[in-house]
Amino acid sequence: MTDQSSTAPTKAVDYSQTLFLPQTEFPMRAGLPQREPELLARWDRMDLYRKLREAAKGRERFVLHDGPPYANGHLHIGHALNKVLKDLVVRSQQMLGQDANYVPGWDCHGLPIEWKIEEQYRAKGLNKDDVPVVEFRKECRSFAEHWVGVQREEFKRLGVEGDWDDPYLTMAYPAEAQIAREIMKFAETGQLYRGSKPVMWSVVEKTALAEAEVEYEEHTSDTVFVAFPIVSAGGLAGASVVIWTTTPWTIPGNRAISFHNKIAYGLYRVTAAPEGNWAKAGATYVLAKALAESVFKAAKVDAFELVRDVAGAELDGATCAHPLRGQGYDFDVPLLDGDHVTDDAGTGFVHTAPGHGREDFDIWMANGRKLAERGIETRIPYTVDADGRFTKEAPGFEGRQVITDKGEKGDANDAVIKALAASGHLVARGRLKHQYPHSWRSKKPVIFRNTPQWFIAMDKAVASLGNRTLREVALGAIRDTEWVPAAGENRITGMIANRPDWVVSRQRAWGVPITVFVEKEAGTILVDTKVNAAIAEAFEAEGADAWFTDTDGARFLTPFGYDPAKYERVTDVLDVWFDSGSTHAFTLEKRPDLRARRRGEGGNDRVMYLEGSDQHRGWFHSSLLESCGTRGRAPFDVVLTHGFCLDEKGEKMSKSKGNVTAPQEVIKESGADILRLWVAAADYSDDLRIGKEILKTFVETYRKLRNTMRWMLGTLAHFSEDIRVTEPASMPELERLMLHRLAELGPQVEDAYRTYDYKRVVTLLSQFMNTELSAFYFDIRKDALYCDPLSSHVRKSALTVVDHLFRSLATWLAPILVFTTEEAWLERYPEQKALDGSVHLEAFAEAPQRWLDPELAERWAKVRRVRRVVTGALELERAAKRIGSSLEAAPLVHIADPDLRAALSGLDLAEICITSGIAIVTGEGPEDAFRLAEVPGVAVVPQRAAGVKCARSWKYFDPATAERDHPDVTPRDAKALRELGRAAGR
Repeated sequence: MTDQSSTAPTKAVDYSQTLFLPQTEFPMRAGLPQREPELLARWDRMDLYRKLREAAKGRERFVLHDGPPYANGHLHIGHALNKVLKDLVVRSQQMLGQDANYVPGWDCHGLPIEWKIEEQYRAKGLNKDDVPVVEFRKECRSFAEHWVGVQREEFKRLGVEGDWDDPYLTMAYPAEAQIAREIMKFAETGQLYRGSKPVMWSVVEKTALAEAEVEYEEHTSDTVFVAFPIVSAGGLAGASVVIWTTTPWTIPGNRAISFHNKIAYGLYRVTAAPEGNWAKAGATYVLAKALAESVFKAAKVDAFELVRDVAGAELDGATCAHPLRGQGYDFDVPLLDGDHVTDDAGTGFVHTAPGHGREDFDIWMANGRKLAERGIETRIPYTVDADGRFTKEAPGFEGRQVITDKGEKGDANDAVIKALAASGHLVARGRLKHQYPHSWRSKKPVIFRNTPQWFIAMDKAVASLGNRTLREVALGAIRDTEWVPAAGENRITGMIANRPDWVVSRQRAWGVPITVFVEKEAGTILVDTKVNAAIAEAFEAEGADAWFTDTDGARFLTPFGYDPAKYERVTDVLDVWFDSGSTHAFTLEKRPDLRARRRGEGGNDRVMYLEGSDQHRGWFHSSLLESCGTRGRAPFDVVLTHGFCLDEKGEKMSKSKGNVTAPQEVIKESGADILRLWVAAADYSDDLRIGKEILKTFVETYRKLRNTMRWMLGTLAHFSEDIRVTEPASMPELERLMLHRLAELGPQVEDAYRTYDYKRVVTLLSQFMNTELSAFYFDIRKDALYCDPLSSHVRKSALTVVDHLFRSLATWLAPILVFTTEEAWLERYPEQKALDGSVHLEAFAEAPQRWLDPELAERWAKVRRVRRVVTGALELERAAKRIGSSLEAAPLVHIADPDLRAALSGLDLAEICITSGIAIVTGEGPEDAFRLAEVPGVAVVPQRAAGVKCARSWKYFDPATAERDHPDVTPRDAKALRELGRAAGR
C-alpha cells in the first residue's frame, strides 16, 4: 500500500513549509522602552511583591535594609547603580531559597530640604525667621512627600521590586517617635553629654550656618607669622616654632600647633637682620625646609643659615609656650601630628585653635586622651560670643570685636597684632586677598566660633554595655560582620578606632529634636522613664512637632511633678545621620516581615546593608554606633559596598562638563534592562564607568543574549511533554554533554549569586550562551531540529535539552534582566499569564548532579579541538569564495594524534563540523594542509562535497541513494516528509 505522500509531485514543492523552523512571537527587536512599562503594570496588578512574600513564608530570612536616599530631586546614575545592585541581591537571594524582603526607605529631614523651602521663601520676599517653626516644618514635610512620590516611580521604573506601597520614611510619626526613643536611651545610659564644637557663625544674623549656606567671595585678610617658644627639654630648647595665619584674632584661642611627620623640617638661625626688625639676628626658628626662604623674605631677614635638619619624631610630643604667656595664657601648647598639614604655603606648621576651625577641632578631639595623659586641659574655650566679641576667656581682649553687627571688620585683629609685637613674638605681618566664606543671606563674612553641641561619648565605660566603651563594642561588632569586599573591614576599623566623640546636634528646624531637658542649676540631663514615654507617645500621635508646640516643656514636665521653670528644653535637632542610623529600630525591629532571628539570637537569618564606599564614614558608621550604643551589637551581618559612577574617561560627572549619563535617558532610549546588565557586569568594588560608547557594548551583549533566548523559544514551539526524553542515558552524546555543562554551571552560577559576584554570573552565562550554545550546540543541532523526522530520537533529545536550557537560563538571568526574562517566560508558558505566574516566583532551575559526566566532557574537549581546525580551514575557503556554506565541503582530516582519533570513535564528525561529509585519515597530512599551532597532530585538506544538493536540508548527497518518490532530497529528508504527510492525514 502506498500512502499519498509517496506519489510523485506534480509541481515544485516549497520544502521550507516542511521544516521545523523556529516559531515565536518573541520579537528580535526588544522594544524595551515600550514593553517594560507593560510588565511593570502587570506586576502591579498581580501584586508580585505579596506573592513573593507568600511564596517565601517559613524560609530563613535575608533582609536587605535600605540605606535611605534623600528625598530631594530626581535620581542620578549613582542612585540607579545602588538600587539595581540591591535588587540583584534581593531577587537572587529569593531564588536561592531565602525569604528575601526589601522595604525601600527615604531620609526626609535635614538641611537640603530646609534650603529649598528657604529659597521659596526668598522668592516670595519672606523671611524664614518670621514664620512659626511648626509652619516651616509643615512645608518641609510637604516638600519631602512630593519627592518621595517622584523618586518612588523612578526607582520602580528600574525594575526594582519591593514594598513600594509601604516604605519607611524618617519623617513618619512612628519613626520620629522611635528616633526620639533612641537618643533618650543614650541619655539614660549617660553616653549623651553637652560639649562644644566650632561652627560657621554669622555675626550679622546671629546664627550658625551649614556649608550649603555659605558662598566664597574675595576678601582681604590680615596675616601674621608668630613665634611660639619651645619649652620642652631637648635639642630644640630655646628655638621657636613659627606659624602663619590669616586670622590673627584666633591667637587667643590657640591651644596647639600641628605638624606633619612627612614634611622635612629644619632648625634655622637668623644671621643678619635690619635694626628694629621683629625677627632679630641670633633668633632660631623651626620651619619647613621648603618654605624657609619665603618666611625669611616676609620677615625681611638679610641672612639666615640652616643649623640642622629636624625629624618629625623630634617634634612629636614637644611643647611650646603661648606667645602671650604671662598675660593670661600660661598653659602649654603641644605639637600634634596631623595629616592636614602641608608645606605648600605658610611655615609647615598650623596654628591650631580648636574653637575656631574644623580641622583644628578634629585633631584636638582625636588627641584628647593623649593630651589628658600629658596633663593638658582639653576643654575648648569660648573666646568669641554670638556678637563676634571676645569674651573673658580671651584675657586682655575682652569686648574687642572680630566682625561688627554690620559685617564690617572689627578691632580684634589690630589689638592682637599689637600684643604679639609687644611680646616680641611677632615675626612678620601682611595682607592677603583670598576666597573667604560669606553668608549667602547677608553677603557678609562669617567666623568659626566654638558653640555648645551635644555629643555621644566614644570612650566612656557603660554599664549596659558590660562596662565596655562604645568604641570597644563597635570594633568588636566590625569583626563579627562579613564585609564585601573584605577591604571594607580595615577601612571602617580605622575610622572607628580614631574617630572623636560623635557630634549629634544641629541648630536647624527640620529634624527630630534632641528630646531632653537639662536642669538649669546643675546642668544635668533629666532622666525619667515616664517623661520619656510621654514624649514618645506624643510623637507617635503628632510627630516631632509636639516638641516645638510645647514651648516651655510644661506638657511633658508638669504631669510628673517637675517645674518647667527649672529646666531648659533643648531645641537643637539631631544630625540626620542619627536619623538614618536609627532606621533599624523602626523597621527591622518593628515590622514583622523584617524581623530576623540572627546568629546570636538562635537563628540563621541575615541582614545586609549595601551602599557606596563613602558610607563607611556615613550610614554604615552611624548605624553601627547607634546600634552598638543601644543594643551592644551591629544592626547588620553583611555589609556590601560599591564604587562611584564616572564618565567613560574616568572623570567625575558634572553638568558643566556635559558628561552626565542620566538613567532616565538611558531607559527612554534603550530600556532599564540595559542599565541592569551594565550594573551586573561591572566590578562594583571599584568605580564604574558609563557613557554612550560603553552602553553600546551592553546593547550588543544584550542583543546576543536575547537572540539566543528567542531561538530557544522558537525551537520549543515544536516541543511537547509527550516527546520528552526522560532518560539522559539514552540521549546522544552531544545532548549529554550539554546536560553535563548545565550541571557544572548550576552550582557556579548559584555560588556567584550567593557571594554577590554578579560580574561572574554575566561572564559565565554570556560565554556559555554565545560560545557553547549559539556557536556550537545550536549550530550543530539546527539540522536535526529543523529537518529530522518527527520520530527522530536525536530531535526529541535535542528539544528536551533545549527545554532544560531555557528553564535554567531564564531563571539564572532573571535577577539581572528582569523584564526580558519575564517576557520570555510568559511566551514559553502562556498559561502563566492567566494564573498570575512569573519567572520571579520561581527558584533557580536545578540541574541534577547526576547529569555530570567528566569523562564525556574530557572526550568532547578533544572533539572540539579537532572541530576548531576544520572550521578554521573552511573559513579560509569561504573567504576565498571557493565555498559558500560549510555544507558544500567534505574535507579530508588527517589525525596523527591517537588520543584525538579515539575521541572521534563512533561520532559523526561531518555532523559536528556541519559539512556534507568528512573523511578521517591517519597521519600528519600534506605540508600544504591547514593546521593550527595550538592543535598539533591535526591537518585539514578542504574538498568540495560530491553529489547533489538536497532541496530540503541543503546537504550534498549521492543522488543514487535518493528514493524514487523524493529524488531531490536525502533519504533522511524523505522519511521526514513521509511522517509529516501521515501526521497531516495525507
